[in-house]
Amino acid sequence: MASAVTPPPLLSTTNAITRRSLLLSTSLSSLSTVPMPLDTTITDRVFMDFSLCPTYYRPDRTLSDTIATLCTESAPLGRVVLGLYGHLVPLTVSNFKTMCTTASYKNTLVHKIFPGQFFLAGRQGRRDKGEVRPPSQLVRNTETVDSRAFKLSHSRPGIVSLCLSENDDEDDIKLDPNYRNVEFLITTGPAPCPQLDNKNIVFGTVLEGLDVVTSIASIPTYKPSERIRQFNDLAEFFGDERAQNARAIWNRPLKTVYISDCGELKVTKPSLSPPSLP
Repeated sequence: MASAVTPPPLLSTTNAITRRSLLLSTSLSSLSTVPMPLDTTITDRVFMDFSLCPTYYRPDRTLSDTIATLCTESAPLGRVVLGLYGHLVPLTVSNFKTMCTTASYKNTLVHKIFPGQFFLAGRQGRRDKGEVRPPSQLVRNTETVDSRAFKLSHSRPGIVSLCLSENDDEDDIKLDPNYRNVEFLITTGPAPCPQLDNKNIVFGTVLEGLDVVTSIASIPTYKPSERIRQFNDLAEFFGDERAQNARAIWNRPLKTVYISDCGELKVTKPSLSPPSLP
């Protein structure tokens, strides 16, 4: 009796399909991990004029005096033009622009300078102390808890960023249900500031006036001695609240630097940041 013929195994077709499927799935997987470019289109422009005030701490000042009344003979440092990334972080940009157009930043201090890194402005508090009072129309900024808003890095001079980790507003101000984050920083270079990355929201860049930023960075600041720093660290270790109060004056400029004017500049056509920018 003739033996049954065994059909050849169907390996070639099956293996070919498997290999193609594997290559296709690997390619798609690799494509899906490529990060999408961040939209740093400059949708808005604002300006800030900075000045020095030699008479801010004059002895005859009264409780009703403000920068506007004390600094009538200030020395202009120059204008800084900022381009804002309205597509990337629209809420942050909208609030910052409102602060400029309502003159809420006008006649307020640059209150901290960290040489070779950045300076801080927009601290909230009393107007007579050169601090900011935000207008009521600011929206609640939900981008402060959105990880997508923290993608850009502080990689060069002229980065404009909303202060979250570096924010030094008083705790009682932050506990107000109507509190809005408006304190900001501008990096001064020359080195990057990676310690700020993933903690503060980059929302713009300096378009003009980087030399003004550099001149602000060169202003001398209060630096405690090593012995004072050691005592402060010890006091903090033992929970002494005075340690934090003492640190509040560290890195304050020894000359009064303030925002003498601010406002919006029209953008006729939104444009991407230059290739050298993030």
